[in-house]
Amino acid sequence: MRCTRLYLRSDQLDGPKSAGSVLYAKQRSRYDANCMTEFANCPAWRILLVDDEPTQRLIMARLLKRAGYEVDTASNGKEALAKIEAGDFQLMITDWEMPEMDGIALCNALRASQTKGYIYTILLTARDAVEHVVTGLQAGADDYLTKPVIEPELIARLSTGKRIVTLERSLRHANEENRRLSITDPLTGVYNRRYLMEQLPREIDRAARYGRSLSVIMCDVDHFKKINDTYGHLVGDEVLKWFVAQLQANIRTCDWIARYGGEEFVIVLPETNVENAAKAAEHLREHVSKTIFESGELRLEVTASFGVSGRNGNVPLNATLDALIAKCDAGIYASKAAGRNRVTVEALD
Repeated sequence: MRCTRLYLRSDQLDGPKSAGSVLYAKQRSRYDANCMTEFANCPAWRILLVDDEPTQRLIMARLLKRAGYEVDTASNGKEALAKIEAGDFQLMITDWEMPEMDGIALCNALRASQTKGYIYTILLTARDAVEHVVTGLQAGADDYLTKPVIEPELIARLSTGKRIVTLERSLRHANEENRRLSITDPLTGVYNRRYLMEQLPREIDRAARYGRSLSVIMCDVDHFKKINDTYGHLVGDEVLKWFVAQLQANIRTCDWIARYGGEEFVIVLPETNVENAAKAAEHLREHVSKTIFESGELRLEVTASFGVSGRNGNVPLNATLDALIAKCDAGIYASKAAGRNRVTVEALD
């Protein structure tokens, strides 16, 4: 039986059925049932349908919705780009010839832009010469179909697109997770030393470039070796996680924490001069010292020593990470030498 194709007259959608169309309807019903089974356990995939012809846009949108897709439409490339920027589409079907921006220009613009995720794109056109296919694929289209399009073929090609998008997003997620793990301390969940040594110089450069202030707090859990020796390393780990939780609950959302090593942590405070950083450190010290660590029946008083460094003014262009960390470290040693559980400020100006 000859396959019914897309881009039919609109009266063929709802008009009287011939014997041939009844037979097609039965086959179509089985085909649609298979499609629905495939998508039953999956969230709706979003397709952006781009076509300047309203009737064809309506016919195609109805077909795609029956196949289980969530469909949004645009009448030209410019409108499509605006919707892509505002929404989250996994698939796009676009006509070639359109006013303002055609399908080729749209594909080029899409691949040059930064989208939330990869958008699998099918280019539809009546042009079927090899050079046209090459032009469409080189512009960034993933697939190329000539009109009139056979419905089962289109749905099959969309399924291929779904597999590719799923693989791409899975790979991107895995890369993001690997990146997150590579810069995260596995015990406490804060940033690790690697991230600190990468990001703090950037913070310093940004502050220097725009004439901003920046301060750093370094803190060290007092008598941590004694805690490990007395109660075991498992309790020591719990103390470190508890300590980080106390810090996180008492800093701003723009501040960030990194584990410098062992029981030492660094808190980076953007847009903060050394005087205000010292006040923040004192607040943290007091909160930690007044909060009891509890684990089962164990109750411990935990304190920490703090070193603060930064400037009263803005960060100069010659500022370095080494100078900032060295001053914080000196502050830690001074706090411990003075009896622990205190804050020492070592300003850079």
